[in-house]
Amino acid sequence: MFYPRLKPLRSRRVTTDRFRGYEHRLHIPDGAFFETRNLSGDQYPLLASRRPRGLVASLENPGGLLEKDAPCWVAEGTLYVNGLATALTGLAPGEKQLVSMGAYVLIFPDKVYYNTADPADWGSMEASFKTLGAVTYTPCSVDGEAYTVGSIGPQEPAAPENGEIWIDTADGATVYRQWSQVSLLWVEIETVYTRIGFTSRGEIPRLFRQYDGVSISGSQKEELNGEKILYAVGGDEDTDDYVVVAGLLREAYTDEGKQLKLERKLPPMDYVCECQNRLWGCFYGSDGEKNLNEIYCSALGDFRNFRQYLGLSTDAWTVSVGSDGPWTGAVNYLGSPTFFKENRIHRVSVSSGGAHRLEETVCRGVQRGSHKSLCVVGETLLYKSRTEVCAWQGGFPQSVSGALGEKNYYEAVAGSIGEKYYISMRNDAEVWNLFVYDLGKGLWYREDGLHALCFARCGDSLLCIDARTGKLWDLQGAAGEQETPISWLAETGVQSYETADRKCLTRFDCKLQLARGGWMKVFLNYDSGEDWLPAGEIEGRGLETVLLPVRPRRCDHLRLRLEGEGELRLFSITRKLRKGSDLP
Repeated sequence: MFYPRLKPLRSRRVTTDRFRGYEHRLHIPDGAFFETRNLSGDQYPLLASRRPRGLVASLENPGGLLEKDAPCWVAEGTLYVNGLATALTGLAPGEKQLVSMGAYVLIFPDKVYYNTADPADWGSMEASFKTLGAVTYTPCSVDGEAYTVGSIGPQEPAAPENGEIWIDTADGATVYRQWSQVSLLWVEIETVYTRIGFTSRGEIPRLFRQYDGVSISGSQKEELNGEKILYAVGGDEDTDDYVVVAGLLREAYTDEGKQLKLERKLPPMDYVCECQNRLWGCFYGSDGEKNLNEIYCSALGDFRNFRQYLGLSTDAWTVSVGSDGPWTGAVNYLGSPTFFKENRIHRVSVSSGGAHRLEETVCRGVQRGSHKSLCVVGETLLYKSRTEVCAWQGGFPQSVSGALGEKNYYEAVAGSIGEKYYISMRNDAEVWNLFVYDLGKGLWYREDGLHALCFARCGDSLLCIDARTGKLWDLQGAAGEQETPISWLAETGVQSYETADRKCLTRFDCKLQLARGGWMKVFLNYDSGEDWLPAGEIEGRGLETVLLPVRPRRCDHLRLRLEGEGELRLFSITRKLRKGSDLP
């Protein structure tokens, strides 16, 4: 008698040797992980622990960080350059916008500057001065040389001398004319200037410069009040000071009663950036007198002057914008100053002739509060919009953050080095996350819960200030004291859901390399239960490659969690799957 022959259950081996980073979704591709901590794609397709960070400094009340030849930061109200305190102190507490323009560091909202090439050159971008004592007004040439008026009236003088000034009052007009002995004609002086003299003991030449755009108030002559250009500035501690502005006077006079005020002010600006040797800014709101929705740029090479209008291509520039809503960010992208609202991108085409042009694109802009997420990686601009992280190359933005799942994130801060985009942001539960997007590979990784205040690249290092602790980290680990051994985690999505029958996963084989002194533990979660059950552990053996077998129990589906400490290289995970029946 023969018993029936039983057919063996078929089994198959599935090997994953290409790991795809972070995919926080219910259905994720093979090789991706639903949750990660402190893992990196530096050794892709392997899965590896990230580099240890280097502690550069511990800062008190940090305000901002800037990338230059040497790192610059604000802490305790003082600007530091390469770790050394500068003379620029007394800054207001709070977060700062630091902008690099040539050798200068510009700090907002304090509106101060510091020259890294000349430590003696620092101060306020704005200037204000009120006169003390008498003020004299004298008709003069553009260089400040006083005119001596020979006569005033409708009839031209008889027998004038060369260079004599005649004020022609015919037909009620006031026209300055100068006698030219060469041409035997009275030549009209088209622009008459006024020299304003007073005593400031050298204060005026220190505060103002030639061609500054200023506001003057307090003069009895109304034509000398308002927005003016300083065509000349002179004086010192031993002589009377003066400025020269465009203005028409019949004769010199002295004002003993009113106090004259000169001001050079920057417009209010929400966000600023440098582009093509100009400082650019935007503002939405009230300046105290009227509502504004504008974009500004300074005069060429002069971050102090936003009201310099000489009729030249180097002049300052202002444009009113029609789109509604507050500005949410500004950046220099491929040589064009680019400004964002939540639903708009405004890009300025800079003209060498001064005829700048504003272009508008209606699309996903920068999320309010995420202006620090703007970062150029290669030639691609990445930023956090209201719903996702977007990549923009001048057309319409494209989402690159599908792997982050359906959670909402806010207050994003970003930095970049190489093809990596680091972005720190919080979710609805007020939990902060530091994500890394590898633009070249198109993969995301979650490092940890770092709450970044700001990032700045300096050489081959990406620096970051921890907003909670004030620690300044080098995320590449090239500088400073190295981190202690790093703990890491990789949690898969649901495994073995591809058939309806019960499966028997007879074994997991994890092929890996773990630094000596490190360790790894394996946990399994069966059929979406609440508990993670230990399934194995291993200690590091240095350069030796090891194989860790894991034997799960029979189930419908499961999840795998690898958790450990120390430098890791995971080469592959092999699953041996045997098909069962539809019974438990």
